[in-house]
Amino acid sequence: MSPDITDFIITCLYAVYLILPAYIANISGLAFGGGTPLDLSKNFRDGRRIIGDGVTQRGFIIGTILGTIVGIIQGIIIGSPIHGLILGFLLSFGALLGDGVGSFIKRRLNIARGNPAPVLDQLDFIVGALILASLYIHISWTAVLIIAVITFIVHIISNMIAHLIGIKDVWY
Repeated sequence: MSPDITDFIITCLYAVYLILPAYIANISGLAFGGGTPLDLSKNFRDGRRIIGDGVTQRGFIIGTILGTIVGIIQGIIIGSPIHGLILGFLLSFGALLGDGVGSFIKRRLNIARGNPAPVLDQLDFIVGALILASLYIHISWTAVLIIAVITFIVHIISNMIAHLIGIKDVWY
């Protein structure tokens, strides 16, 4: 293999490894969600829900905890559990915050829960995760681009699977 291909493969593996806590947080928020909405069913000044029923307190908390645990495990693997704890928390909390911001934007655009908002639906959680994580570590633009492309593809495939097994009402 040429050095350029090897470097690209290593960067791809690093990107997936880096973003793993955010992925775990995002899927955990969906899998363990339900219950009280994060916005407490309150409306914004435009009369529409602030976020909606799709982002719940339980999903937010459990997703953040599970993603942070993944970060701690990654930190133990690289010999720095505290680094893993901090980065895992920022990625997980950021992912779920980004998802909430995405829902907020959808409500402002009058897009109902479950209706598609292409690109926003796939990448809102990654944007939140990377913004918060970038306060702690440097993330190269190459890694950001790789994460965005991989996430877009994985998100669509995982949503199709979640729909097929009954976790989600829609395939997107």
